[in-house]
Amino acid sequence: MKKSLRSVLCLVAICYSTLASCQQAAVIDQAEVTRIITTLASDEMEGRMIYTPGIEKASAFIESEFEKIGLEYLDGLNSYKQQFNMYSLSSESASVTINGESIAADKVVGMISSASMTINAVADANIVVVGAADNMQAKFGEARGKEGKTIMLVNTAHEALFGRFKQFFSRPSSVMELDDTNGMVIALTDLSEVKSLSVEVKNNIETKSLNNVAGQITGNRPNEIVLFSAHYDHLGIRGDGEDKIYNGANDDASGTTAVMTLAKYFKDTGKKPERTIMFVAFTAEESGGFGSRHFSQKLNPDEIVAMFNIEMIGTAAKEGTNSAWITGFDKSSFGALLQKAVEGTGYKFYADPYVKENLFYRSDNATLARLGVPAHSISTTQIDVDPYYHQASDEVSTIDLDHMTNTIRALAAAAVRMISGEDTPTRVDPANVR
Repeated sequence: MKKSLRSVLCLVAICYSTLASCQQAAVIDQAEVTRIITTLASDEMEGRMIYTPGIEKASAFIESEFEKIGLEYLDGLNSYKQQFNMYSLSSESASVTINGESIAADKVVGMISSASMTINAVADANIVVVGAADNMQAKFGEARGKEGKTIMLVNTAHEALFGRFKQFFSRPSSVMELDDTNGMVIALTDLSEVKSLSVEVKNNIETKSLNNVAGQITGNRPNEIVLFSAHYDHLGIRGDGEDKIYNGANDDASGTTAVMTLAKYFKDTGKKPERTIMFVAFTAEESGGFGSRHFSQKLNPDEIVAMFNIEMIGTAAKEGTNSAWITGFDKSSFGALLQKAVEGTGYKFYADPYVKENLFYRSDNATLARLGVPAHSISTTQIDVDPYYHQASDEVSTIDLDHMTNTIRALAAAAVRMISGEDTPTRVDPANVR
């Protein structure tokens, strides 16, 4: 006989708490799920784009919820904010002179992560020549892989592709660290032999602040961590349509809501867990994964037993409303353990059916998987046909709240054996993560 997820959670709550009533001990309540996602995906949050008042409001909301729940700060922090600086770079100028011939400014693009880069001698640079018959993209990959300062000379036969490169790499960019030892300049020219060289590239730099929001419930084994995560940033306000706010209800207010709801659920069980449970809302996933990168530098990855990265659980999966899929299923035993944990409940976890989409590498789990953590994203969205992905129409009205609440309950039930120490996923082999 199949047990409902609500019944399973009652049993879980009793295991965690001495309270007489399951309902009093811990519940995952759809009204709370609705309240949280409606707040996070409201127009007031302005699409939660990094460096905007909207994401600051979202951060403050998550912090206030963590405080109400009673989570502890992460070790070394005096708030739920895990703050770090970013450097916003915008091009000021780029000039190249080869063999005494100056290249026109519109034929030059600089790619550096510092205030400036100069090259005054041929011996000081890696020189990559892209001939008329060469594959420019392949040569570009070769050039980017070189250490030090590089200049790539692109034959004018590739003018159209160079134009696209220039348009893309001339945009403002963000980096976590400044680097004045490496950099690259691309110049459109038919010159291929370099006898003398002079290069000067300058950037404007603005220091900006970002923050993850993190809390924890310290367990009896403080150095064994089960991590629940999601990203709370989205795409902000853009476009010319009537609705310019990209609310990001499914992507990823749904996952962030799950993290917050699970934090309350496990706190409300009333008993100290065996393993530490950590809850993190990452920033800047949409802009390069900077939040998870900073987080991974502040903890020992060997101490993270499992990472439940929750990404877009607001709409039903291909296998139905009682199912979710897991990225990188074959990279550890994480998925198989989740399958076993929900046997008999009617809920199903299965391997990511969208392998061509490379979803394992497109969320914050990949950062920690590269360090050996059994780090996987869990989703339910049919990403290949989802009409709302990265659209202004990704609003709460498109969310299946029954399904979403049921999925959060399934995650709570599936995580219990990992939190108790009964199950430990195998580690990811970093050699198998690109």
